[in-house]
Amino acid sequence: MKSKYKIVIIDDDELAVDNLVFELKSYPHFSIEGIAKNAINGRKIIFKTMPDLVFLDVELPDMQGSELLHLIRNDITWNMQIVFYTAYNKYMLDAIRGSAFDYLLKPIDKNELANMMKRFVEKIEEQQMQNIPFHIQMRSLSPLEQIFIIPSPTNDLQFLRPENIGFFKYNSTRKQWEAYLNHTTTPVALRKNITSDQIIESSQSFIQIHQSYIININYLIMIKDKKCVFYPPFDHIHDLQVSKMYLKKLQERFLTL
Repeated sequence: MKSKYKIVIIDDDELAVDNLVFELKSYPHFSIEGIAKNAINGRKIIFKTMPDLVFLDVELPDMQGSELLHLIRNDITWNMQIVFYTAYNKYMLDAIRGSAFDYLLKPIDKNELANMMKRFVEKIEEQQMQNIPFHIQMRSLSPLEQIFIIPSPTNDLQFLRPENIGFFKYNSTRKQWEAYLNHTTTPVALRKNITSDQIIESSQSFIQIHQSYIININYLIMIKDKKCVFYPPFDHIHDLQVSKMYLKKLQERFLTL
């Protein structure tokens, strides 16, 4: 085992940080190298200390934790693991434990933390032996292993994989994007400050076809009369019009699938 694993904590919840720091004192092979209350400072600490493990809150004052991860992933050249942790519903977390990252629920449970730390040591030592950089690990993930976090206008979070989402539609009346899911007919509204670029950058599966539509290209069967024909359960959707501006790019992407 490595003599010391470096930890960085990025969270604005002081009580949660204090509890986590207290629990981490039980692990002598780990040292806390820095604590940040927002993503900007968290990014600085990460590149200054080059930690092995980062505890990252899902929602930070300046951005989502997933957005910070997206910003830094291509610049991480050492083996590092991210643990998202949050106070949101545990059942929601159970549904995404199969993803590439670990998730813990606030307040930190001793047994869950112990199990996670054990998995961490096993995983990172294996990666160190294979010498696979973090950014290469991230690029090798298939879209089905990634997580899309939908922040609603009421600050609730839904944790979804891209395959759960068929398409996004811009609601011009409410001035916000809505996600249409494969397990419900009711769309999920995104916060009004979420842009089309942010949606597209969140997964390689998403591509814009119109000013008002972003689709999951993995559901696309064909483009007929400049409209998208989808696999079930979205085969009843007939209004996904492809505008001239996006048609060529969509066709090129579709042909490479």
